[in-house]
Amino acid sequence: MTATASRTATSSYDLGRRTASGLALALVVFGSLVSVPTFTLVLLLVTLGSLYELAGLSARKGGALVFPVAAVAVAVDITLAAFGLQHVYEKPLLAGTILASLGFSLGGERQGYFARSAFTVFGVLYLGWLGSYFLALRNLPQVGAGYTAACIIAIALTDIFAMLVGSVAGRTRLSSISPNKTWEGAVGGFAATVTACAAAFGPVFGLPWWHGALVGAITSIAAQAGDLVESALKRDARVKDAGTFLGGHGGILDRYDSYLFGGIAFNFALYVSGHIAHP
Repeated sequence: MTATASRTATSSYDLGRRTASGLALALVVFGSLVSVPTFTLVLLLVTLGSLYELAGLSARKGGALVFPVAAVAVAVDITLAAFGLQHVYEKPLLAGTILASLGFSLGGERQGYFARSAFTVFGVLYLGWLGSYFLALRNLPQVGAGYTAACIIAIALTDIFAMLVGSVAGRTRLSSISPNKTWEGAVGGFAATVTACAAAFGPVFGLPWWHGALVGAITSIAAQAGDLVESALKRDARVKDAGTFLGGHGGILDRYDSYLFGGIAFNFALYVSGHIAHP
């Protein structure tokens, strides 16, 4: 077998496993959309699992985030978002997180104090604050479940088609941070998402096709940026995967990374196109 054929076979196998794990998670998430409480529970479990993996990454950089502080702050943030109160209490929550992280970080060794406290605040903002925007979507009257499902599907399309096109036609490396990602794959994921949103948003939500295209474009770009950001965190920590929850195919954060950026981008795109009151 030639080197090219071997790479193609490996890429196809990776795509199959990535698609299978993505579909399994999607089924769980879609099932939870039946109500805000069930969706909140699933989102909280995913977020706490990702936070645990982020704690492992931060430990490799001189100071593990203070998990109890970050976990409580994330849980409070997501719970507030479930009741539509995140924006009301976000400043007190942020202030409390900073103070608690500075205080509880004193319990460790003197060396690494700054890293522990900084990573704790970062973890809450990165996972809790960004992730809570999915609840802002789910809480929208009448269309909340539909928009949330559309957001998840749009990000999944970007992820799947970026890997599919990249494995078949990828030639130009997108970034040194993630050598397996290519410009061809990025364009393929972008095109698939924009096309799907442009075609579906009219029949499903009654929006002009170009509004769907705009939402798809912004969401796809943000989702791929989120993937690269998490890749940068892993490279800086000198690990291939954030965790082992999915066996040899990475952890929860390795699947959730693009959704963190894509979710808030989807909200913003709906706001820009005039379909929600605030992002």
